[in-house]
Amino acid sequence: MTVLLPACSSAPRVGERLERKGDEIVVAGQYFHTGAPVVLWTDPGGYDAYRVERRFVPFEESSWEKSKDSMKGPNRFDLRSAGLTPEQIEKFRGGGWDLDSLRDVVDQFVLHYDVCGTSRTCFRVLHDMRRLSVHFMLDIDGTIYQTMDAKERGWHATVSNTRSVGIEIAHMGAYKPGNNATLAKWYAADELGNVRITIPPEKGDGGVRTPNFVGRPLVNERIRGEIHGEILEQPDFTPEQYESLARLIAALHVALPKIELTYPKDADGKLLTRHLNDEELRDFRGVLGHFHVQDDKIDPGPALRWEMLMQRARAHIDGRRVPPLEPETSTAPQSQRPNGS
Repeated sequence: MTVLLPACSSAPRVGERLERKGDEIVVAGQYFHTGAPVVLWTDPGGYDAYRVERRFVPFEESSWEKSKDSMKGPNRFDLRSAGLTPEQIEKFRGGGWDLDSLRDVVDQFVLHYDVCGTSRTCFRVLHDMRRLSVHFMLDIDGTIYQTMDAKERGWHATVSNTRSVGIEIAHMGAYKPGNNATLAKWYAADELGNVRITIPPEKGDGGVRTPNFVGRPLVNERIRGEIHGEILEQPDFTPEQYESLARLIAALHVALPKIELTYPKDADGKLLTRHLNDEELRDFRGVLGHFHVQDDKIDPGPALRWEMLMQRARAHIDGRRVPPLEPETSTAPQSQRPNGS
């Protein structure tokens, strides 16, 4: 028997453990760094969309055998099969996507907000209750949870599922202007008008990974804007979410270059705030909102800062310095500020 020895002392040893940095996402089985905190479905505390049992029910009630009557089917994802030849389907259906082949298929990144408040609740609703899936979830502290390889066809954006990767951003949503009970429950302002996220007591810490994290919107005022011709208002996302999302967009563009660093725009170069028609959606490659895909959806709402995200993503790719984002704070009571601002 011949034993092959390493050619040099730097070769890895049999059984040597490889350490991840904790910022990697997985695309067609390959790791891509983001520079943001990432928890994979294989990590302790991760959320695994490959499992058929329910995660957030008593263990004795979690099995597929116990839940099959209400869940209709065991899977929450399937193969990106549209447009593939029979030979390609046979090759890929066992999970055999190679990166180059996946790059030919995936050209959209769909942004959602979850109306769940934190990623733990989002996974419970998607996986346990609705039998849906999304590739990524972004918590209020900037932690990215990847629930499955980007090669899978997640169930999150109807007609765009085959060609897209999706993310659910932890956020309670956008509403018609007024005193909304949901937003009042999740956001509170101190005597200086500084707003913070207030996870309801019954949810504990919400599953947020950063101990004692205090989430604050980037700005204190609710942002008003138009989606599908309707005026809505929405608290901003947290600086941590913006930073991680920009890094994730950059990493996905590198891994899947057909996801261009752009978003749907009107003739004046401004964000398009309506549903794309069939031809527009067919021709679009880049980052888009759920409301661009479906006319009955309004997420991620009017608050999202699309151009800022693209600028920061480009800077990360180019290796340029990206200044940190800080939440707006005031040290003066609202009554003492100019014009009450």
